[in-house]
Amino acid sequence: MIRLLLLALFLAMPAHAGEPIPLERVFANPPLAGTTPRALTIAPDGAHLAWLKPRESDALRYDLWLRDTVSGQERMLANSEALSPAPAQLSEAELMRRERLRIGGQRGIVGYQWAPDSRAVLVPLDGDIWLVPLEGAPRRLTNTPETEFDPKLSPKGRFLSFIKGQNLHILDLETGTARAITRDGGGTVSHGMAEFVADEEMGRRTGSWWSPDDKLIASTRIEERFVKVAVRAAIGADSTRVTEQRYPFAGTRNAMISLALHDPTAQTPPISVELGPEQDIYLARVKWLAPDRLVIVRQPRDQSRLELLDVDVTTGRTKPIATETSATWIDLHDTLHAVPGTRDLLWASERSDYRHIWRLHADGRQTQITSGDWPVDDLLAVDPGAGRIIFTGFRETPLEKAVYAAPLDGSSPPMRLSPDGHWAEAVADSQGRRLLITSQSPAQPPRIDLLDVTTGSRTAIAANPLSETPYAEFAADHVLPEYGTLPGADGTPLHYQLLKPPGLRRGQKTPVFFEVYAGPGSQRVTRRWGTMLHQYLVRQGWTVFSVDGRGTPHRSTSFRDALHKKVGVTEVEDQMAGLAWLKSQTFVDSARVAVYGWSYGGYMALRLMTKHPDAFARGIAGAPVTDWTLYDTHYTERYLGNPATDMAPYTASDVTKDAAALARPLLIMHGLADDNVVFDHSARMIAALQKAGKPFQFMPYPGQTHSIPDPALRLHQWRTILDFLAPIAPDAAR
Repeated sequence: MIRLLLLALFLAMPAHAGEPIPLERVFANPPLAGTTPRALTIAPDGAHLAWLKPRESDALRYDLWLRDTVSGQERMLANSEALSPAPAQLSEAELMRRERLRIGGQRGIVGYQWAPDSRAVLVPLDGDIWLVPLEGAPRRLTNTPETEFDPKLSPKGRFLSFIKGQNLHILDLETGTARAITRDGGGTVSHGMAEFVADEEMGRRTGSWWSPDDKLIASTRIEERFVKVAVRAAIGADSTRVTEQRYPFAGTRNAMISLALHDPTAQTPPISVELGPEQDIYLARVKWLAPDRLVIVRQPRDQSRLELLDVDVTTGRTKPIATETSATWIDLHDTLHAVPGTRDLLWASERSDYRHIWRLHADGRQTQITSGDWPVDDLLAVDPGAGRIIFTGFRETPLEKAVYAAPLDGSSPPMRLSPDGHWAEAVADSQGRRLLITSQSPAQPPRIDLLDVTTGSRTAIAANPLSETPYAEFAADHVLPEYGTLPGADGTPLHYQLLKPPGLRRGQKTPVFFEVYAGPGSQRVTRRWGTMLHQYLVRQGWTVFSVDGRGTPHRSTSFRDALHKKVGVTEVEDQMAGLAWLKSQTFVDSARVAVYGWSYGGYMALRLMTKHPDAFARGIAGAPVTDWTLYDTHYTERYLGNPATDMAPYTASDVTKDAAALARPLLIMHGLADDNVVFDHSARMIAALQKAGKPFQFMPYPGQTHSIPDPALRLHQWRTILDFLAPIAPDAAR
């Protein structure tokens, strides 16, 4: 069906279709696959949609756009340059927060929040805060030299909270009075903020939460005096900025965290929330389910339990609701919803070897709602009137995230709401009756539809047909990936994705671009649109290949757990099984296979090049982890344990110890201002290679962090990679 659809699209292409893609065009504006909106939302009253849209002339600058759901009329609601024409001077805390969100290179409006009455939108911009009405002039709420960040409108709309100077502040929007709710913030103490590992690894982006009735705001207090200081030199083209960052290296002390309930009017003293006697814990989730009901999720340092607790909002005392346990670790999730009209909760559990949704009844009973040999991804909404839940998951295949509706009582199987053969994401209104679904497939760039769940009617918000994208002139030679399974090292079926050059002749052999990530939390093999870089490479004559081995997500927990205390072992075994299968294919030139990876994939590229020195002709490792003791507690100890009590898994996974085994050409790339995988990782590998007398190539990027978003620098990056690969490249690409 996908191939027939693509053929139909090709027949509608202009006559000059089929031209080769210049590498410069891959990174130029507007994007080849069309401009995709970001941060889509539905207004509380359902009358409007909002999103952030990049400019055609500048893909990194975003403005706020609005669409009327009845008339379909679209307009720019907030022009970022009109509101803030001067260059932004952001605080270090805000810059780091953006890095955690992977939007460090973006400019203009990077986030927003609807007002509860749907008549205005809160817009933080360049360190200050604006309230932009749907009609009328924007209102500037703050105008200070300091950066105010993480602003939130209270649910009833009376207050605005934000963080400034490491303290929680409240602005009364009725009186205009602002006050600091906390006052001891500064130095190693912060209020209302997410500590590093919460923001980077746990998916908890904030440290403050409003009660539904505006009467209380829950806020964290973070004490980092025992957290080690990492001295980070952000080396730029014009200067070097030395930053001291509190960074919890694996095996070292974490931040100490506490939680309190504050009166926004400061008329009553704060109430401390009981988090238990153990100090070395993670506060994983905090959520208000009703004005009188706050729940938290607590996780011990070894991450073998998730404890769901009820908070008495008058005393701060807690009592357990449910506990999940594992012999390895439990992944965090956001499936924590109230069932309106009851004291019941919806919660996710992995007890069946797959994550599924359970109903936790107020009387202590637990009822399973979804089931089967497939995992739920996230619960989006609960519609008690219709007796229905809306969620995403992988019921048909791990290659397709889909949107589903299912009865709240679990009486019948889920119904798929997103298109077959596509990968889909969705946002829902408060009751799950309207969904904004972003779907894509190997033949369809990302498109957005508004779905009325009750009637089934769909409205195209951004149809983005291939024939109307900038890619149209190149689409006649678009290569669809081939999907299949191959046996892993232990016989487990592993999904692979393969793109072959168009017009491949019988008996012709091609070099292979073997792209690897292979770590937890990320897939390479999916039914998504894919990258224009892959299309560029296959047209140059490369075969592009990836395989998802054990430890990658969206399968069973036992599939995932194969990585436990075997990082650098299990993934290597499965990638080598993929390589063996690949080299057995008649069209593959087994002497010309190059491996490429970034971040965890960079670690894997180094691991493969040193554990199996003759397997790959060349390797590219971008921003690689090399020594896991240099990475943070929450991520690393989840998979390798605590090195303070067991160093063996860390020693076994240290790629620098095998530097002397390198036998083939290697290129290392790293941003010199990376505060996630800090440059120390590459520095250690470089030193180990030099000590072993091994030649290699190195390309540093001054001022760049963990990713390289600037189009000019990305073009340089890939020209460098292609030059490095030239000795094994297809004849046409040399």
